[in-house]
Amino acid sequence: MTYWQAIILAIVEGITEFLPVSSTGHMIIASSFMGISHLEFTKMFTVNIQFGAILSVLVLYRRRFLQTRDFYYKLFVAFLPAAVIGFLLNDLIDALLENVVVVAISLLVGGIILVFIDKIAQEYPKDRDVSYPEALKIGFYQCIAMIPGVSRSAATIIGGMFQGLSRKQAAEFSFFLAVPTMAAAAGYKFLKTYQTIQAGDIQVLLIGNLVAFIVAMLAIRFFINFLTRYGFKLFGYYRIILGLILLGLLASGYELDIV
Repeated sequence: MTYWQAIILAIVEGITEFLPVSSTGHMIIASSFMGISHLEFTKMFTVNIQFGAILSVLVLYRRRFLQTRDFYYKLFVAFLPAAVIGFLLNDLIDALLENVVVVAISLLVGGIILVFIDKIAQEYPKDRDVSYPEALKIGFYQCIAMIPGVSRSAATIIGGMFQGLSRKQAAEFSFFLAVPTMAAAAGYKFLKTYQTIQAGDIQVLLIGNLVAFIVAMLAIRFFINFLTRYGFKLFGYYRIILGLILLGLLASGYELDIV
């Protein structure tokens, strides 16, 4: 992987990680078009640069993370389903990461849901505390995002809105939940593959995390402002268009670099 390829993937990660459009799906697409999706280092890189995105949440919401232990207990409860299911189905998840058809269908179906989510999910006009049962339910919604193309952000935000949270509160809880979830996924992947990392790969990882951190900071600020004003419909249309384009390319015989 070259430095430019790493920067492009990091920009894609930073922009899409906290938007309901599937960062994993976009990185699979981007790495496929660049011809590097089959490399083992690419698979590790796309997970590892989530550390940079995580850091952006900690910086932007640093005051929110200096709260009572109850805040962390609820995050832990919401994190548990993904931790257990992710560990048990790790090999299956890795196999799905190599399937662009799954990504395309997930983008399409998720887009249709986002177009109508503002009408079918009733939200409270004011923010309130998330209960433990609600946190657990949102955690199970997060597990759906183990299917590439679904979007962890979309799944957890939709889960939050179905619990009656406002758009903003559901989005912010999704950001907070991303910290333990992504840290665990990135850390586990790193421990499994660190022995294969070459000396030059460290610099690529550092650059990728730095770029992902900066871009994610900007993306989060944009998303919260856009979401509170306009809702999810435009993100839904974007997902539908992208999913249809991918399915059209695959149906026409266009071969993406997937092994």
